[in-house]
This record gives sequence, structure tokens and C-alpha cells, in this order.
Amino acid sequence: MDRIRNINPKRIEWSCDEYGITPEILASQLKISIANLEKTMEGREGLTVLQLQKIAKYFQRGLLFYLDEQPVKIESLYTPQYRTLTNKNPHLSPDVKALIERIEKQRQTFISLLEDLDISDKPNWSKSIQELRLLPTGDIKNISNQVRSWLGMTRSENFASLRTKVEDKGAFVFITNGYNGQWQIAKDDPIRGFSVYYPDLPIVAIKKQVSDYPQAFTLMHELGHLLLHMESYIDDREDLYSERGKEKEVNDFAGNVLVPDEFLKEIEINNLPSDVNEYDQHFTRFRRQWGVSTEVILRRLLNEHYISNRKYNEYRDWKNDQPIKSKSGGNRTNRFKEPLKMFGAPFVSAVLNAYQENRITLSKASTFLDNLKIKDIHKLERGAW
Repeated sequence: MDRIRNINPKRIEWSCDEYGITPEILASQLKISIANLEKTMEGREGLTVLQLQKIAKYFQRGLLFYLDEQPVKIESLYTPQYRTLTNKNPHLSPDVKALIERIEKQRQTFISLLEDLDISDKPNWSKSIQELRLLPTGDIKNISNQVRSWLGMTRSENFASLRTKVEDKGAFVFITNGYNGQWQIAKDDPIRGFSVYYPDLPIVAIKKQVSDYPQAFTLMHELGHLLLHMESYIDDREDLYSERGKEKEVNDFAGNVLVPDEFLKEIEINNLPSDVNEYDQHFTRFRRQWGVSTEVILRRLLNEHYISNRKYNEYRDWKNDQPIKSKSGGNRTNRFKEPLKMFGAPFVSAVLNAYQENRITLSKASTFLDNLKIKDIHKLERGAW
């Protein structure tokens, strides 16, 4: 096979630096001749088209990226929001960096589709925020009550309803996929979610969990960053338990939004089980009605001095010792629903409307919807979801 001319070796070198590897490691992982790669790195003909395609796929770039003779311009490649997140978190894995970049591209696609469709009543984040008119920070309880009213929350919520309420205010809420692939955060990665602040259509990304209960807290935690701090943040598991600074502030915010003081009055404190391993069963009714985990309920009780630190920590220690229940991977018979779960109904509806109005091709619709097959796109069109 012919060797490719005009490969820009500086771009391969830059990609290796981004992933924290050397060209030698790259060649070894992709089973590419190190001699051929070295020739390319020296500006000579070395790599074949197939080999360059393997490199491009590995670094999640297009083939033309490595044929561009210009040096990489970070400012044009990455948004200021992306650079803010990665500068704050320099040890992010390459896969997480690629995921953030990919979600930002989906956001831009969403904006373009909404502009083309010219929807008059589309959600508008900046307008919604103006209507909210938050109280000064520091009064978390009253701010939380404001936000509950702003979102239109009731006494009975679940993660799906909370997600819809946040999306209706003009945020792009993304949930990672439970299957391996380009939309997943690795199960052993401690990251639980991140928020990417934009004046319009900010991003809230949530790592898929075994149940919806912890996802609800992450959703409100990231919403807190957008509303209270108007900055981009990446949060790992420890941040969602933090008792310091801005993380404590949004943790208190999330807890009060999900479980306001009036809810706590329904709990008979004197009738709590003596054994912490009975807490999950004891709070079942409240968890299902409020859409929260036992952990969130206990944290609220702790903050209001209804239970002791000892009891709270005993429960956490017990819970951490329990085996994680994993859902079966299944056979993906509902593959057509995965874009809905990841990108949300507003995004999927925008893609389908654009296709039905002949503004985008079926092929483009498939690309936007995680490369769904044609038959699956038609299932979505029929409203099977």
C-alpha cells in the first residue's frame, strides 16, 4: 500500500502529548511498525492510509486533522469552557477529555437545529434566569425554595421528571451511556458529573449510575454550579460529599432542593431503626416519592441536627461495604432509545423535526443520533418512546 505524503508529524506529536504517551507507545498499542512511524515523525513517507486512519481513530480525530500543515491552534480547536475545565483538572483521562469535546459539539448541533427550525417558544436559559432573580448567595434554604418553585417541583418527583424540568429551562442535560463506547465514563473513574457554563444552553453531564436516585443529586449539584457560581466544574464522588467552599454550597443547595425542611417533618425521628442496615428499607416510601437516595435524606437530617455524625458515618461505612449491584448489559433490543436517554427528548425531537422538514438528510440525522440505523430512527419517528 502506498505511503502517504504530507502528514504533519507535529500533529501526531501533539496528540501523543495530549494522551500522555510517546510515539513508541502509540506504535506498540496500534501494532504499527515503529520504523514507519519514525520515518513519518522525521518528515519522510512512512505511514500508509490504513495506519494513519488507525491513529486518527485512536485519538478520536478526523484523518484530515493530520494532513493539515498548520500547527494545532488550541483556541480554534477547543472552546474557552473546555479549556477552563481541563485547566482546572489537568489529570483528566483522555477519554473524559474527548467526551467533553464531543458533548460540546452536540450542544452546537442542538443550537444549529433550533435556529434552523425557528421555534418561537424554544427554552431560553438566559431568559429563565432573569425570571428567577436569585437571592444573594448565603441564604441557601430560601434560594433552594426559589429554585423549587422556578422548576415547578411537586411533592413527588423522580429523576426523569427533574431532568425534564431542567431541560425546559434551557439546559442541555446529558447522561452517559451504560455501554462501552464514545459516550461513556469508565466505571472505575471517580467523576460523577460536570457542568459547562454558557449564557445560553449550558451543559449538565451526569455519569450513569445503577439507579436514578444518585443521579438526581448529581443533577441538582451541577445545576447549583450553573445558578450560584456561573462557572464550569467537574465533580468526582468526593466533591459530592465535600464540606468546604463552593462544593459544600452546592451540596447544601442540592439537598435542600430535593428534600426541603417541610419534607423532613414527615419523618418520625424517634422511630428510626437502631441498625443502620435497616435505613434503606425504612426510607423506601420517601425515596420513591422524592426521587432521592437514603444518603441524601440522612445528610439532610444530619445538617438539621436530627441525627448524629456517628449514625450518618455508620450508614456510609455500611453502604460502602455492600457489593455494587450491576444491571445486566442486555442485548440492546431498545437501541433506538439510547439517544433519548443520553441526549434527552428536546435534542432528539429537534433532530427528527429537522429531518422531517428536509433540513437535514437521513444520514445526518443518524450521525446526530449516535449513528442509529434507519429502522431505529423510524421507530423514534413513530413515537415509540
